[in-house]
Amino acid sequence: FTPNATDTFSCAAGFPIGEATTPKLVAMMRKAGPDLALGTYAVKRQYRRQRPFMVNGEPTCTPGDEAMLRQDGSYPSGHSAIGYGWGLILAELVPDRASQLVARGRAFGDSRRICNVHWLSDVEEGRVAATAVVARLHADAAFNADLKKVRAELGKARRKLPAPDCARENAALGTR
Repeated sequence: FTPNATDTFSCAAGFPIGEATTPKLVAMMRKAGPDLALGTYAVKRQYRRQRPFMVNGEPTCTPGDEAMLRQDGSYPSGHSAIGYGWGLILAELVPDRASQLVARGRAFGDSRRICNVHWLSDVEEGRVAATAVVARLHADAAFNADLKKVRAELGKARRKLPAPDCARENAALGTR
C-alpha cells in the first residue's frame, strides 16, 4: 500500500484522514492492515487460485504488479480484507458515517475485481476474513486501547477539520 492508502476513506468519513490530521487513526489503521491481510493467507496458500488476468489474458490496472501477483494466490483477496476491515473499524469510530464507511470498504475490494486481479468470490471471502479478524482484534487489549486513543483524537479533530473535496470520488463511485 501507498503511505496515503488510509486517505481513501476521507470522503466516506467526512473529514481528511492523514498523518497531519489524524495521526493516531492512521497508525491504528496501518497496524491493523497486516492483521487483516494475513487473515487471508492460510486459505490463499491452500488454494493458490489463479488470478483473472492469468486466465482471461485481459490487462490489469497495474501491469507493473502482474509478475508479483502471479506468485500470490487470488482467493481470498487480502486487499478486500484490508479495505473492508478498515471500513468496519472506521464505522465503529465514526458511527454517524457507518453506512458510507462500510460502503467505501466494499468499494475498496471491488476495485480489485474491476482491475482484473480478483474474482468476485475472492473479494467476498476477503470481507468474511476481515469480519473475523476485526472481531478477534476486539479481544486484544492493545487494539482496544488504540480505539480509545483514536476516539479522543477524533472528538477533537472532527470539530475543526474541513470536509474533503469529494466530487471526483463521488462521481467515480456513484455516491454523493
